[in-house]
Amino acid sequence: MAVTWNPWHGCHKYTEGCQNCYVFRMDARHERDSSIIKKTGNFNLPIKRNRQKEWKIPSGTLVATCFTSDFFLEDADPWRAEAWQMIYQRPDLSFLFITKRILRFYECIPDNWGNGYKNVHICCTAENQKRADERLSFFRSLPIYHKSIVLEPLLGPVDISPYIGSWTDEVLVGGESGSAARPCNYDWILDIRRQCIEKEVPFTFRQTGANFIKDGKTFRIQRPYQHRQAKKANINYCPAGRFPARKF
Repeated sequence: MAVTWNPWHGCHKYTEGCQNCYVFRMDARHERDSSIIKKTGNFNLPIKRNRQKEWKIPSGTLVATCFTSDFFLEDADPWRAEAWQMIYQRPDLSFLFITKRILRFYECIPDNWGNGYKNVHICCTAENQKRADERLSFFRSLPIYHKSIVLEPLLGPVDISPYIGSWTDEVLVGGESGSAARPCNYDWILDIRRQCIEKEVPFTFRQTGANFIKDGKTFRIQRPYQHRQAKKANINYCPAGRFPARKF
């Protein structure tokens, strides 16, 4: 079971992967300015209760956190401590978020972080080789109980083999969605899969993206089929004794 918790909404484009961000596309449809960062009405969702005084989010739920922003966004610095307190208050939930701003980690963790909260899973993105080299060695060194790498949108071939290992819960790969999507080549995906197999790291092909190249041919794939076609490829990998991250 999973729910989404967006304590704040909006973001600023940060690196190459942000060019065609789905949050900006979604907001544009509703004539909203994505660069205006605001707390949402669901800010306190993890500690909300129903009329029976029970938690609205039941124990054991995966909470996909801050998927319309970045949990380490600078604009959210005044609110993050309160968000961490709610996460700490609910050790019975699993909180997962994806960040491009992993280099801000030590500026953004709470005072009682220690070796990490056991109920927090942090995913670091790397859309190309430049960002993999910039972020992944640092990410590997951090005191976090659950860490995954998200290569999405994948914008070129990436060698992550110097960085991944037993510390990596999973590597997730996918193309870019939207009408202006940049190409994603299946050969890049297969090579990353090979790297994961060699290092015995779980691998998931999440989505093809809208502009997908395979065997030298370009395919325009509509949004409803992008995840479906990736699953149909049947190339996900999980070594014996390892368990992939809980999907989001």
